[in-house]
Amino acid sequence: MHTIELGERAQLALDTVHRRPTRGIPSWLVHVMEHASIERLAGTAPGTYRQDPDRVYLAYQNAIGTCAIDQWIPTNPLSMGSGGYEAPDAKGATQGAERIEIDGVEIDGPEDVIEHMQRFTFPRLREAIATFDEDQRVREILAHEAAVQDILAPDILKTGYGFISFPTFAYGAYGYEGYFMAYALYPEVMEAHFALQADLALLNNRAAARAYREGGLPPMYRLDHDMTDSRGTLVDIRSLDRIWFPQLARCLEPVLQTDANLLWHCDGNISDMAPRLVEIGVRGFQGFQYEDGVDYQRICRMKARDGQPLMIIAGVSVTTTLPHGTPADVRRQLDWLVEHGPRTGLFLACSSSVTPGVPWDNIRTLIEGLRHYQRVGRDGA
Repeated sequence: MHTIELGERAQLALDTVHRRPTRGIPSWLVHVMEHASIERLAGTAPGTYRQDPDRVYLAYQNAIGTCAIDQWIPTNPLSMGSGGYEAPDAKGATQGAERIEIDGVEIDGPEDVIEHMQRFTFPRLREAIATFDEDQRVREILAHEAAVQDILAPDILKTGYGFISFPTFAYGAYGYEGYFMAYALYPEVMEAHFALQADLALLNNRAAARAYREGGLPPMYRLDHDMTDSRGTLVDIRSLDRIWFPQLARCLEPVLQTDANLLWHCDGNISDMAPRLVEIGVRGFQGFQYEDGVDYQRICRMKARDGQPLMIIAGVSVTTTLPHGTPADVRRQLDWLVEHGPRTGLFLACSSSVTPGVPWDNIRTLIEGLRHYQRVGRDGA
């Protein structure tokens, strides 16, 4: 895949993915969203991010020493102003829309969700399955990954995101209330939806497995779908055991036959999900909302199916430590993450996006800490 020689930082990331001995600990994407902070870290003038987001965002990532990025989203912070999220005029199903209508069906209750699924969603999934072109999908994956790596090169490694599929909740289309009422009332339809998604995902993931084998992609991929809140899974996990986890395991199997390390994005309390995901073949986790009761130390002690330590992208908290703590708190949490993280396969970053309002001294301390561990590693702390 790579058409250029990787620089020192990207090589550190790749060596960490392959569990080779390294001196330093690589840093993963730190997604600061306050424009003034992006520009300050990039060393550009105020207002330049809005004028040229791709160039300034890349300069910022290089300036802070980022070693690996999976999701290349340089224009994403444009949705933010100095006071936070600037909502677009058209609100989505989970963004306060007053009315949800899809394909002429108004979603006003669980029966409407079921009607739309059976009339429109299921036929579209069946059509996508019938017309799936594996060779074309392999080409698409490799072309996209190579194009982004060329943008990031030579010092930032592009790792996998967005091209492995699996069944997901459909609250993004139908809204939380209607979808989860339908989930509770019509489990057989939900199971059918997960099964059809998995049928299509299985085809896609066979192509993804080929892309890893044929294209030499870095063997690290982040699976990302929010299924938990601060209390735990959004639905009774016993229902997931019956109708979701088996479909997840089935469709991921082609990729699990490669050397790709699948990591799960942790949003909310994933304590009950974590051992089940590891049993399926997930080999690591990213994020961690410690304030929701997630036991970072316990997860870091878990082993993958083959007995190897998990790969961990450990994050300083963007909901507590960074916005409300002190620079000393930021340093302590970084030290704690390193102390209790795995000896190999560890990346450092933030638990999620860094929204506007985080004190500059805390951001500066975070970047200094990431550079420190990248330079001297665990044993030089």
